[in-house]
Amino acid sequence: MVSVEVVYAAPNQQVICRLAMKEGSSARQAALASGLAAKFPELDLSCCALGIFGKRLKNPEAHVLQEGERVEIYRPLRLDPKEIRRRRAAKAA
Repeated sequence: MVSVEVVYAAPNQQVICRLAMKEGSSARQAALASGLAAKFPELDLSCCALGIFGKRLKNPEAHVLQEGERVEIYRPLRLDPKEIRRRRAAKAA
C-alpha cells in the first residue's frame, strides 16, 4: 500500500484526505477514491486537472503514485490569463 494525500481548495474551504492506495495506483484513481466529488458536486474528478506538489500532470491516469505524494485537484480558471492581460492593456492605453 502507498500512503498519499488528496487535497482540494474550494474558494472558502480546504480539504485534505489521507488515503492508502494499492501499489501501481494512478493519481486519477486516488482523486476518485477520495470521495471529494460527494462533498463538492461541482467537481468532475473524471476529467479535472491534477498535479503533484504544485506541478500539473499531463496524464494523471498514467502517473503511478509514490509514497507520500500529495495529489492536488485544480479548479478551472475563472478567466483566461491572456484575456486579463488584454483588458489591462486596453485600460492603460
